[in-house]
Amino acid sequence: MTQIKFGTDGWRGLIADDFTFANVRRVAGAIAGYVLKHEANARTIGVVIGYDTRFLSGNVARIVAEVISGAGIPVRLANDYVPTPAVSYNVKKLGAAGGVMITSSHNPWNWNGVKFKGNFGGSATPAIMKVIESELAANAGAAFSGPPATIEEVDLKPTYVEAICQFADLNLIRRANLKFAIDSMYGSGRGVLPKIFDAQGIRYVAIRQEVNPLFPGINPEPILPHVALLQETVVKEKCHAGLVTDGDADRIGAVAEDGSFVDSHKCMCVLLNWLLQYKKWPGDVVRAFNTTGMMDRIAAKYGRKLHECNIGFKYIVDLMTDHDILIGGEESGGIGYGRFLPERDGILNALLLANVMAEEGKPLGQLVADLQREFGSHYYGRRDLHISDEMKNGAIRRAADPHTTKLGAYSILRKEDRDGVKFYLDAPKRGNGADPWVLFRASGTERLLRCYVEAAAPELVEEILEAGERFVTLT
Repeated sequence: MTQIKFGTDGWRGLIADDFTFANVRRVAGAIAGYVLKHEANARTIGVVIGYDTRFLSGNVARIVAEVISGAGIPVRLANDYVPTPAVSYNVKKLGAAGGVMITSSHNPWNWNGVKFKGNFGGSATPAIMKVIESELAANAGAAFSGPPATIEEVDLKPTYVEAICQFADLNLIRRANLKFAIDSMYGSGRGVLPKIFDAQGIRYVAIRQEVNPLFPGINPEPILPHVALLQETVVKEKCHAGLVTDGDADRIGAVAEDGSFVDSHKCMCVLLNWLLQYKKWPGDVVRAFNTTGMMDRIAAKYGRKLHECNIGFKYIVDLMTDHDILIGGEESGGIGYGRFLPERDGILNALLLANVMAEEGKPLGQLVADLQREFGSHYYGRRDLHISDEMKNGAIRRAADPHTTKLGAYSILRKEDRDGVKFYLDAPKRGNGADPWVLFRASGTERLLRCYVEAAAPELVEEILEAGERFVTLT
């Protein structure tokens, strides 16, 4: 029997290899077992299920619905492709026992997965995932008895769209007369922003809105090099910014007016600074272990407490359930707001970036430049190294070894091991720029090690990334 391992937001696997209908039924059964034992609304309101544009996602969603309804749990099943945050929003609005999303988010075309959402409308906490894992181990292949509950097909988009439109100031965006390029990367955010902008009379051009489960030429992840077409479109169409969401529309990326890529760290900082300066909403700030130190400096300026957490939005959700959190963000482009939903939301963040531009009267690139001047130069890079488990685990052991005191030309000032191993280096800082660091983090579910770097100059980022890759592949 295939071993199923849950990652930071559920289970993912290679289609037809380990992501099979049989294994999907096992995971669905474990979710049903958890819901029946731990959720009060299991047999009344039940579970919400959605799916993205990946190969067979609709079929898989139907299988999950049949397993869960077979356990006596009513199911509301999406009648079309839907963004992950729309599933989460409907879970919270309906008071459902939980939600399931069939997606592999930003992974390549040949992956798919199952995400579980808690009854609060966000990524299941680590504690919930552990219980589901225990259900999977205890009940592999088990069948439920009794009559099945209903499966009702519903449109999950309208209430979600209405909610995010109320959270952003669309009238202000329209009056600013800005023009945007919108890229859904063939994912389940397709058509949502165009429909909102059409209704409000906001100027835009849209690309990659059609369904194509092969995601031709890209992974549906809003980072370089996959945003190249958006960069070209912004320049060609003379847009003030490009806004891009990933395969299931819960992550955000952006392109400035000159076609340069604006990574998730800069998006978070632009949004954080705007919230604190203009909105003045209460709450602390959360960032994941692999995100920019600029957030620390912005939070400090406004006297807000900053929490650092492990990598994975479920850890941000954990903090949102226990603290008053204004904003929480992660390196992969997931950003959420405690006063809206404990969930990352690429479409909402696209609207809010447009809101910031309209309120400050500046294109996106100028907003980023302003932050760099005030809080110091912060540049970021990442390399995904697809290597053997032996090499991956060996690199992490060597990184943690006290005898490892240098990386390339630079001495290691200190190490942190919250989630992976992070080196702070004695590389040049350039005034009040970023403290140079590199983080090595091995995937728990794939033959993959990621190397993350932040430093005060792009060329220094590249130098440290090169040194990091040499360190990992050392034999």
